[in-house]
Amino acid sequence: MKQVILILLQLASIRAVAQEPLYDRIFFANSPMENSYYYSEASYSGNSWIKNVSKRLPVNDSVYFTPGNSLEMDYVSSLNGQWQAKLFYRPVRGQDFFGKATHLFMRLFVSSQTDTKQLPAIAIGNKRDENHHFITLHQHISDYKRGKWLTAKVPLRIFQIKDINDVDVILFRQQSNDGREHIMLIDQIEFLAEENAPVRSKPILTSAKGYERHIDITWQPIEDSAVKYIKIYRSSDGKDFDPVGIQSTGISRYTDYTNTTQKKYYYKISLLDKNYHEPAASNVVSASTRTMSDEELLDMVQEAHFRYYWEGAEKNSGLALENVHGRRNMIATGASGFGIMALLAGAERKFITRAALTARFEKIMSFLEKADKFHGAFPHFLNGTTGKVEPFFGPRDNGADLVETSFLAQGLLTAKQYFSSANNKEKNIADRIDRIWKNIEWDWFRKDDSSKFLYWHWSPNQQWVINHKLIGWNETLITYFLAISSPDRGIPASFYYTGWASQSQEAQEYRSGWGQTKDGSLYTNGNTYYGVPLKVGVSNGGPLFFVHYSFLGLDPRKFTDAYCNYFSNNRNIALINYRYCIENPKKHKGYGPGAWGLTASDGILNYQADEPVARQDHGKITPTGALASFPYTPGKSMTALKNYYRNYGKFAWGPYGFYDAFNVDENWHSEIFMGLNQGPIVVMIENYRSGLLWRLFMSNPDVQQALRKIGSEQP
Repeated sequence: MKQVILILLQLASIRAVAQEPLYDRIFFANSPMENSYYYSEASYSGNSWIKNVSKRLPVNDSVYFTPGNSLEMDYVSSLNGQWQAKLFYRPVRGQDFFGKATHLFMRLFVSSQTDTKQLPAIAIGNKRDENHHFITLHQHISDYKRGKWLTAKVPLRIFQIKDINDVDVILFRQQSNDGREHIMLIDQIEFLAEENAPVRSKPILTSAKGYERHIDITWQPIEDSAVKYIKIYRSSDGKDFDPVGIQSTGISRYTDYTNTTQKKYYYKISLLDKNYHEPAASNVVSASTRTMSDEELLDMVQEAHFRYYWEGAEKNSGLALENVHGRRNMIATGASGFGIMALLAGAERKFITRAALTARFEKIMSFLEKADKFHGAFPHFLNGTTGKVEPFFGPRDNGADLVETSFLAQGLLTAKQYFSSANNKEKNIADRIDRIWKNIEWDWFRKDDSSKFLYWHWSPNQQWVINHKLIGWNETLITYFLAISSPDRGIPASFYYTGWASQSQEAQEYRSGWGQTKDGSLYTNGNTYYGVPLKVGVSNGGPLFFVHYSFLGLDPRKFTDAYCNYFSNNRNIALINYRYCIENPKKHKGYGPGAWGLTASDGILNYQADEPVARQDHGKITPTGALASFPYTPGKSMTALKNYYRNYGKFAWGPYGFYDAFNVDENWHSEIFMGLNQGPIVVMIENYRSGLLWRLFMSNPDVQQALRKIGSEQP
């Protein structure tokens, strides 16, 4: 009995350690874009009216509770009419663990001559429902006064909601019929429990560094659980400070995009508790913006995206999170492979010391050696605290992911070459990488001896249930290449043509299915698009990550098969993408010489793989598309870099570089950084500048052997 109790206690301890940190369920803190808030809707009828911008609520950047904006509700409530406004919950990838909530909190600022009974009624619920239980807002505001920020605190039990996590809409509607105009600002709308824990930490700013149009400030990490936000203040003279933004505690830096050059600014910060009380401010730091050359801009972009994998890594493993802000304990193995290569580039660019890099790799290797593996292959996602598989995409996603393993292995083999000729400590890292590499059972993923394909997944309790054969053209070329490279558990080089580049009927149907065209169904293409010939590729080339992920280490200049040289082919795919965006057949705002590169990224509703065809063109601009294409299109990529930074930087640039995507048509931008997209920017810019990662990966003897093997094969 005593042993059973001990085991149960140990399991409880493991679960407690593995538990993801909890997010607050926030409906509005700040709009990432000016003018209007994408996740809102405003409508009216009859003699009533509510101010709107293309049927969305306006954004006010002059008066706010937390900087830098609030939502404006300017309405007229008339007898023969009705108005209504809705706020929709903005789902964020990986924000799926929430703290306990007992109340709906919101902050209000009434600037008009408005009586309490002229405030709107509110309801919460699910947008699928037709009927909602409305309550009067004014009954939940104490000490009502116009011209100051007020707190509305509504017990959730009043709304008769069973599961608060199912709530995805907050509704406001007309309550009176006085016929007068009323103006109310709303801010910081969230579901919370009442908390009164005091902040005990003291904020300490550690640095300020100026760039062309922004300044980065950093502070000592905040571990105090009572802190909700870091509030940032800016001054032009060192005396008069104005609030400019807030930052969550998970990031210890803030990017202030001032859009000015050659100007000095001063900064201080304070810590806000859960009730937005604000103790004493920090020390003051200062920096100046300055004109930057093209080379300095490239340094700036590489370093910012490198930080995602250095500062933003999961703490225990040192590996890459799937996205920020998302799950904070869950690492993505493929993104970690990209991040490993970004760390090498960062060390060579002197963003960190070699000693610091070595220490990080010792942590990484210690984690990977103990982490869950299935026939030597890693799962897509791992818990960074426990090393156990995380079935993030569902119960079938609980085993090996061969494609993500190949992305990780590409990075590890590159690192092996980086460390193998140095001191004993670094050689030890190289040896440990070699053991992990040689233990991957690539041949197991044939499924059976008669198969001519590799399979993507294997589950320890459901085996080949997903049953997904790997057939190119797509991002999985590196999977076949490394499976052929493996010295002990590899596959025959013939699989390159029978599997990856197969021209079988099954392969043709697969390509035609996802491409929805016969173009490229034979793997070879042979057509011309926008004046550019395409030898290999489905449709007109697909999303641009196809020419990035497999070629971060594998040098396309030195890889030629029976059908094409892949540098030339990849460059043409990038040119097709570029020219499509120039012609812009769907007339999306922003597209042009400085905004191109349709690829996979976060989207308005979910993750989307955009490509240069009408059915897959959603108006979404993804910076990694053009920026990770630097080796193929250096001039065009540089034009895009400058445009994204100089013209869209106010919302597109943040502490880890460019946010994942934006859509000018919809006045929307993603508020996350993606591990799969930050890394290729660092790596491919470095390959353009120095060829570092290509040179390292290609120097591996197993890689060289695979090149020879594939070169001797014929389809």
